[in-house]
Parts: sequence; structure tokens; C-alpha cells
Amino acid sequence: MRARTLLIVLLRVLGVSALCALVFVFCPFRWMVAINQRLGLSLLTYTPLTSYLTRTLSAMYASFGVIYIFISLDVLRYLSLIRLIGVIFIVGGVVVAILDASIRFPFFWVVSEGPFTVIVGLAMILLASRASRN
Repeated sequence: MRARTLLIVLLRVLGVSALCALVFVFCPFRWMVAINQRLGLSLLTYTPLTSYLTRTLSAMYASFGVIYIFISLDVLRYLSLIRLIGVIFIVGGVVVAILDASIRFPFFWVVSEGPFTVIVGLAMILLASRASRN
């Protein structure tokens, strides 16, 4: 597959995945509590701030999903933005890995979330570079 096609697929998969967060903008808080318990995290209790933060973060993820899908429609036009997003993913992935470890998230979370984000960022930059040459 050509780099441009792979980049389009990557952006669309990220976009659709991020759009799935929209569910948590509207879901009952008890769903979040149940998910939190299944992950083995400490008790999640309702406060207006907790509800606000979880819901606005979910809305932000969904918003970025729309952006990823939008830029996938014309990757050549948005190559510099895609590279910037790749850099943000790399830096953010490192920061998230450190944060996850420092707040003692479960091991599977620490070794997956941050490193996966870094890999996606590297893939974006690599594919954007190759797409610009095609």
C-alpha cells in the first residue's frame, strides 16, 4: 500500500476511535464507575468536577476525531498539520507514560497507552514524509 493510503487509513481509524468517546459525554455516571471498577482502579465517586472533567475530556477526544477524519480527506494539503500532530503524539505519549507510572496506574495501562501513542506519532510523521514524496 502507498504511504498516502496508509496515512488516510491511520487518520480515519484514529478519528473513528476518538469519536467513540462521544458515548461518555452522555452516558450515566454509573457506567463510568463500573468501567473504573473493572479496570481495577480506585473508587470513582461522583462530584460535579469529576463529571465535568470526564465528559469534557470525552467531548475533546470526539472533537479531535472529527479533525482527524477531516484532514484524512486531503492529506497532501494537511501534511504539515499531520506532522505537527505526530510530534504532539510523541511528546504527549512520553508525558502520559510518565504520568501513568507516577500515579500508579495498572502496569498494562502504563506499558500500552504512552508507548502506543508514541508509535502512532512516529507512524504519522513517517507516512507524512513518504506521502509527500509520492
